[in-house]
Amino acid sequence: MPEEPFFGLTRDTGIKEIVTAGLQSVCYQSKDLQKAMEKDGTRPTKLRVDGGMVANNWLMQFLADILGAPVDRPVITETTALGAAYLAGLKVGIFDSLEALSAKWEVEQRFSPVMSKERRDSFYAGWKDSVKRVQSDRD
Repeated sequence: MPEEPFFGLTRDTGIKEIVTAGLQSVCYQSKDLQKAMEKDGTRPTKLRVDGGMVANNWLMQFLADILGAPVDRPVITETTALGAAYLAGLKVGIFDSLEALSAKWEVEQRFSPVMSKERRDSFYAGWKDSVKRVQSDRD
């Protein structure tokens, strides 16, 4: 099992804080991807999510806050499996086009960012600092 550091632990740190940090790291990594896309010239206006983690409303709100963009959770959250079934249906002629399939996607809930830009930038700067410290320890 890989060993990774935790920064800022105190005697008062409990399982709740450790789990929260793990969930937040998912959001910060998504922010890293958003930044890479922006560097390549693409600025996404929203994020569509799927999978088991999207059932966590707190996580989806924090993701929207960190990205500074809306996060849309679909009615059917296991869209990876659904997409495979849709493509099979497209291949055998059940569906006419990718556009017809795309129209089937429905938002169950939209999470809009409410965090201030200053706070978002401060949180993300802390993440980048932590990543930098981990990387420098490995060099």
